[in-house]
Amino acid sequence: MDDYTDIAPYPDEEIPRVLEHILNNKDFLSGVGEIVYPRIPYVLLKVKRNYVRYKIKKLAKDIKTIDDYQHKLLNGVIIDGMLEHTVDEFTSGGYEHLDPERAYLFISNHRDIALDPTLMNYALAKHNFPFTEITFGDNLMVNNIMGDIIRMNRGVVVKRTLSLRDRFIESNRLSNYFVKRIKEGRSMWVAQKSGRAKDGIDETNPAIIKMLHMSQKDKGTSFEELLQQCPIVPVAISYQYDPCDIRKSRELLYIKMKGYYKKKKLEDLVSVFRGVRRWKGNIHIQFGTPITGGFSNAEETASEIDRQIHLNYRLWDSNYIAYDVLHGTADYKEHYSEAKKIKFLLRYRGLTQEMKEYVLGSYANPLIKQKEAAARNSTR
Repeated sequence: MDDYTDIAPYPDEEIPRVLEHILNNKDFLSGVGEIVYPRIPYVLLKVKRNYVRYKIKKLAKDIKTIDDYQHKLLNGVIIDGMLEHTVDEFTSGGYEHLDPERAYLFISNHRDIALDPTLMNYALAKHNFPFTEITFGDNLMVNNIMGDIIRMNRGVVVKRTLSLRDRFIESNRLSNYFVKRIKEGRSMWVAQKSGRAKDGIDETNPAIIKMLHMSQKDKGTSFEELLQQCPIVPVAISYQYDPCDIRKSRELLYIKMKGYYKKKKLEDLVSVFRGVRRWKGNIHIQFGTPITGGFSNAEETASEIDRQIHLNYRLWDSNYIAYDVLHGTADYKEHYSEAKKIKFLLRYRGLTQEMKEYVLGSYANPLIKQKEAAARNSTR
């Protein structure tokens, strides 16, 4: 029960070896090259790959720990490069609620497989907070390189392809690991539910919180005591444009028509690269107020997480435009110009009306949920 080596991030002493390994992988070097130097044409792919290897090898001399890797290569090269080429402005707030000396369980809404926790860690590091460990499903570990990249980024592996009995055992083990690491002073991140919110409705699955309490009940720890030991911080992550919006809506429409959707091999990986490389406009991350008590069960806590995420969600012109178009109103016309409206809707030319409604719904729903949360908040 105390051996977590198969799911835990790599220890610091493994980093130089793993870094050397990925530096010899063409796919990794090509991917970094596309993010950092997107304007260099494909015909110069080999030149770009060699240049990336040269640049990273120079950095690698000073990379001995995970912190070194995340500060110098991940944040300092890859994320900085991505923000420069695919984002207008990246902002964050809510740090006044957080103590850099305290560990938390960060629970955020989930829009992008890789960027949500990566950008949260980027924001925390920029404000002198320590990096968190982040959960990733084993469906993303399609090969050794992806496994290395995930675990170098403080990734904790969640095993999903298990029998019902094994899933229960693994959930209890994961619960133990979460509580252990938070008590040791290392914050954790988990999405509010399994899978991205493809319809733009951010709702927390109470099972996530029940999982956290699972391993502690037998030790006599009450739910309120758990919240004191492992304070939960709701995190609202909002993207002005979602690079995977059409793909997500297509999946929802397929489910409506067929009753199910089976992902193709490597589909999640395609979504990861699309999210990283495509235009996102503005991005904002808002940290909420830590939940340290006052709730007696997972359902109540999940409702509070939702309330904070809905109220803290940064709305963009894309949200207001989508709402007005879907509802045939001009209620929010002060938040956008006609030119911006035309430009936004041009993104979806050629889609069927039903598909367009699904896509616009994914942008309008955060606004709807914020209105509902604000109305409930005013009666509290």
